[in-house]
Amino acid sequence: MQSDTQKIKTFIEEELEIFGGPLYMPENEDEISTERPFVSSEITDLNEFREKIMHCQNCPLGSSRTNFVFGTGNPDADLMFVGEAPGESEDLEGIPFVGRAGKLLDDILKAIDLKREDVYIANVLKCRPPNNRDPNKEEIEQCEPYLLKQIELIKPKLLVALGRISATTLLRSKDSLTAMRGRIFDYHGTDMLVTYHPAALLRNPNWKRPAWDDFKKIRELYRQKKGMSS
Repeated sequence: MQSDTQKIKTFIEEELEIFGGPLYMPENEDEISTERPFVSSEITDLNEFREKIMHCQNCPLGSSRTNFVFGTGNPDADLMFVGEAPGESEDLEGIPFVGRAGKLLDDILKAIDLKREDVYIANVLKCRPPNNRDPNKEEIEQCEPYLLKQIELIKPKLLVALGRISATTLLRSKDSLTAMRGRIFDYHGTDMLVTYHPAALLRNPNWKRPAWDDFKKIRELYRQKKGMSS
């Protein structure tokens, strides 16, 4: 049985997931620092890119991580999922979306006739923030160029942001998850949809039905882009 403190914590997490809350977000694009890591345009291979950046120390997370969590899946995937940052299990294993949340994501993929090997999975941040806190301004500025390079190399036809923080960070938006779901966004030239983070579905099973609606839309758009029949 949950303690009163745990119940309050769970309630707050669920409210933030849907309705938003404090998060670094610049008022306009001019506030975003231009002092970002240089990513060579000469790198054309995903494994080569991983080797180039896996020892990154551009922000304090480099010294606190156990493993650099680059990404996993098909390097030529047409569908790419992006979370916010590695958690404890991901930090220990060096693979994104493992543990219970990863198992749930695998099950959802199976339900839309896909498996982990068909897609690519990454996070905005490649290192775990202490205590799984939200990414901050410096960390986003240093790590997002790495994600952009991954997208450039993989060339997915469709991106899916998993969770409010991933979506609001990438889109520079303060919208709630509710407001973003069901819409098609443009992220640097690639179409992107937004849905719940698997960890949120574990906290609140009532969100599994709307999440399934999102994944049916993801499947439909993915198949359209692949030229497949519905």
